[in-house]
Order: sequence, then C-alpha cells, then structure tokens
Amino acid sequence: MMSTGGLITRTTALLPGAETPPVTTPREPAQEAAERELSKPMYHENDPGLLDRALRKFFEWIDDLFGAASGATPGGTLGLVVIVLLAILAVGALWWRLGAPGRIPAGAGVLFDDGIRSAADHRTAAEAHAAAGRWTEAVQERMRAVVRSLEERTVLDPRPGRTADEAAAEAAVSLPDHAGDLRAAARTFDDVTYGGRTADADTYARLRTLDLTLDRAKPLLTGPTA
Repeated sequence: MMSTGGLITRTTALLPGAETPPVTTPREPAQEAAERELSKPMYHENDPGLLDRALRKFFEWIDDLFGAASGATPGGTLGLVVIVLLAILAVGALWWRLGAPGRIPAGAGVLFDDGIRSAADHRTAAEAHAAAGRWTEAVQERMRAVVRSLEERTVLDPRPGRTADEAAAEAAVSLPDHAGDLRAAARTFDDVTYGGRTADADTYARLRTLDLTLDRAKPLLTGPTA
C-alpha cells in the first residue's frame, strides 16, 4: 500500500516537464574521462611539431640568457653587444695566429726530411718555388737554407732530427741580435708545414731577407756573457 506522499513524488517524476535529478560523478573518474577525451587526435591536429617546440624552447632560453646578461652588463644591451663583438674579434685573432684547430704544436716535426743538400741547393729550390708562386714550398726551402748555412759555417753542429725551433734557439746563442727573427722564422716554418697555414710572397720575402742577413752576420764565438 503506497502512501499519498509517495504517490505524489512518483507521479511528479513521471510528468513530462519534471526536472531530472542532477548526475554527480566522482572527481578522479571525471578527470580521467576528460584526459581521454582531450588525448584524441582531433584535438591535436594543429599542434606544433617536435622540432618547432624544441626551437621555441631554444629561442626562449636565448632570450632569457640575453635578458639576464644585458641586465648585469654595464650599458645594458649595447654594452652586451660590444662585449660579444670584442669576444668575436679575439677569437678571430687567435684563429689567425694559431691556425686551424688540430694544429700540430710547433717543433713537432723535423726540419730536414730528405737527404743532405747544401744551403745553395736549398736556396735554388726556394727561388724556383717562389718563381712559380708556390710560396709554402719556397718558405720551407728557405728555412732549410738558413739552417744548413749555419751548419756549414759551424754556427750550428750538424745534427739529424733537429727541429726548426731547436735550430732557432741554438743559433740565437751565437747570434743574439737576430734571436727574435730566428724564432719568428721557425714559427713560420712550423705554421706552413704542420699547422695548415698558407704562405705568401711577403712571408717568403721576410725569410729570404733573414737568410741573406745571417749569411753576413758575425757570430759570437763564446756566446753572450752572463
């Protein structure tokens, strides 16, 4: 037997215009359902690709880095630009001075790599290379002529396996007035032979002048006094 109140409630629920009781879903199942819905491909057709996202992150990092650096640099952004330009110039100067990365250190190779020839022979070969515009080979032969001439004049003791740096250091003991030019000539030889540098007419002219100057120089017999 149904009470009057129960009958009224049941009848009201069946009426066409009656309100539907609200549906309540627990929080976690609702969140999982939303994530499943949003993970469907239709919602991600216009998303940026992996490369685009990586580039965006990179440029954001660069922007943050420059922003922080300009804030800490005197003069702000202009000061930072000046510092960057100076750093680039310094790197360029080091590259020009030291040659390409991977250069073999100076003095790593021997000066003479073939049979014994006279200084005159090396000078003749150097002039032939210079006449043909082969400046690297001309510089190499002229430096060999310098050292061979010093050996022929007994300024240096003939020694197989001597490097250009060693020859310059040993010759500077008897020719102290030319020590700087000898070191520069040895470095030039190492640069073009082992460091990947390319010689030119001016480089050869300086070495040729040194060769002729040393040929007329009078060495110290006992070396410099203390």
